[in-house]
Amino acid sequence: MTDMLSLDRPARPATRPAALQEMPSLIGLTREEMGKALAEVGVAERQVKMRVSQLWHWLYVRGVSDFDHMTNVSKDMRETLKRHFTIARPEVVEEQISTDGTRKWLLRFPARGAGRPVEIETVYIPEEGRGTLCISSQVGCTLTCSFCHTGTQKLVRNLTAEEILAQLLLARDRLGDFPDRDTPPGTIAPAEGRKVSNVVMMGMGEPLYNFESVKTALLIATDGDGLSLSKRRVTLSTSGIVPEIYRTGEEIGVMLAISLHAVRDDLRDMLVPINKKYPLKDLMDACRAYPGLSNARRITFEYVMLEGVNDSLEDAKELVKLLKGVPAKINLIPFNPWPGTNYQCSQWDQIEKFADFINAAGYASPIRTPRGRDILAACGQLKSESERMRKVDRMAFEAMMIANHGADD
Repeated sequence: MTDMLSLDRPARPATRPAALQEMPSLIGLTREEMGKALAEVGVAERQVKMRVSQLWHWLYVRGVSDFDHMTNVSKDMRETLKRHFTIARPEVVEEQISTDGTRKWLLRFPARGAGRPVEIETVYIPEEGRGTLCISSQVGCTLTCSFCHTGTQKLVRNLTAEEILAQLLLARDRLGDFPDRDTPPGTIAPAEGRKVSNVVMMGMGEPLYNFESVKTALLIATDGDGLSLSKRRVTLSTSGIVPEIYRTGEEIGVMLAISLHAVRDDLRDMLVPINKKYPLKDLMDACRAYPGLSNARRITFEYVMLEGVNDSLEDAKELVKLLKGVPAKINLIPFNPWPGTNYQCSQWDQIEKFADFINAAGYASPIRTPRGRDILAACGQLKSESERMRKVDRMAFEAMMIANHGADD
């Protein structure tokens, strides 16, 4: 296991022992599902509601990953829980810190059923006054957006609600964002001063192709009696899965971001191939119908700046026309290079001209500062690159062993 984090980090949370990998987790269950799970292992019906409340507090307010730390739960009950369930964190395979403070974790989740263990990447971006955690929803991606490194990794499977939530829990563990273990059991973590104050579903995968698991995870993350993130501080980003956009607003209620990147169908078909199924007109109709849309609750449109592809002033004019009538903010994203790409980032003066035109038209258009480029943690760079490097290392090791064996002969 490689660990590149500094030595002053918090103690690593418990990871799941191999013998317990098939044991179901209580993390990611709704209250109703948790109550049913407890009843099935013999918890008396009259106690179920109280036990669910206790567990919810320990899991999502206190952030414990060991049943023995639940000090107001009887020893007998803790033993019952340990025999039937796990609440351990995923394995941290690699942890890196960028020169700008961005952190990236490569996490390994155990095998499910006949499948193999899988790995995903999660990124934490510290900023003045807030900290944003970028969470993955799938292992790999199906969308093959031509400018995105993640899109070159084929979809392996959807993440479960547990695995989505585990990224948030682990990040808060590593950043010291939960109350100390000695804090009295009834203590609620302060809403202010959190290191993880914002969550964006912008990591690996398309969240709306994993709607039910994402929905369950985000409703738990925004539950006022647990992790208690404000829905206005949670943003779900989609490449434009039109049928699920309205459901996102209606059933989850978080902020919406659209990976737009082009203002014409022919170009967007190339950059974001899902556009062939859900073209711009359908996408914009879905945005205009997003529940709760207002000037105080705007949709963010993400627009990666590609030199000579989508960065002309004519593109800027078409963008303003396209967004007419939609309360919107446009995030301009300087393209983040990755090995093998043919795209180049737009020149900085051209990005500024583009932004100035959109600002003059009445839309906020901040230029996103690239973060974590040196550890491939920036927008569009996630791909479990460390997995590829480990494969290269294994191949080199095997070649060395073969060469040594030949020398011995």
